[in-house]
Parts: sequence; structure tokens; C-alpha cells
Amino acid sequence: MPLIKAISDLRNKSNEISELAHKSNEPIFITRNGQGDLVIMSMAHYGRLQMKIRLFGKLAVAQAQKAAGDKGRTLKRVVSEIREKL
Repeated sequence: MPLIKAISDLRNKSNEISELAHKSNEPIFITRNGQGDLVIMSMAHYGRLQMKIRLFGKLAVAQAQKAAGDKGRTLKRVVSEIREKL
């Protein structure tokens, strides 16, 4: 269930909203005059979202490469390359 708070709560209860963001590990939607205005989340939650976005980007590239006919590398080749780097 989404967490929704009025913008006046952000001004008057900022410490409580900060604690809620850290405890719930969910974004908090801030409204102004009954309409959505802002989204607040903890830095940890934001960092995880950024990692997911990067992962999805890499997966999209891999899917495009596969669709274009790229066969990729074999597991044996990948392991060999890793061993060379070590």
C-alpha cells in the first residue's frame, strides 16, 4: 500500500517522515493540494533502484544483441578469460 503524506507533514514532521522512509523501505508520496507532487525515499532505497535500472539496461542490451544474432561467448571461454585476468 502506498505511503501518502501531505506536504505540510514534510515541513512539520520531517524527522518522522525520514524515519518512516528508512523503516518502510518504500517511497513516500507527497501531495500538494490533494495532487501528487513529490516522492521521497531513503538513500539506500534509491541506490537499490539505481542498481536495478543499470541491470535492466544491461539486460536490454543483451536481448538486442541476441535478437541481432549474436551468439555470445561459451562458458568455457568466459572462464578462460577470467583466469587470464587473475
